[in-house]
Amino acid sequence: MNASARQPSLDGRRFRMVSSTTSAVDPDAPSIFRYRERDGLVWGEYTGDTVALGRFVGRREGDRIAISFGHVLAAGGEVVTGTGESDIESEAGVLRLVEHYEADGRPQLSVCVEVA
Repeated sequence: MNASARQPSLDGRRFRMVSSTTSAVDPDAPSIFRYRERDGLVWGEYTGDTVALGRFVGRREGDRIAISFGHVLAAGGEVVTGTGESDIESEAGVLRLVEHYEADGRPQLSVCVEVA
């Protein structure tokens, strides 16, 4: 990949979580993220796996996204909030998000891959 080339817009794209440092991802029901993007702003929602409902909002600069998020856990209904940064990468024409984030003060890493 050309490091100076900007990846395409995330608007209307969906991503599924494939790995996480804090939990085992259910391959049959992973979290699915739906992205919107306009004029450097990104926002969207996510559900699945351990999350009943989640929302995020942030900014994109080049191939990096900085967001704030909140979600409700499916088990118990606890609200989790945090911030994070994602690198947008491409492999064989498929976008991938490598997410470095902090939820309730705990550092975490996850990878999400674009859903065709």
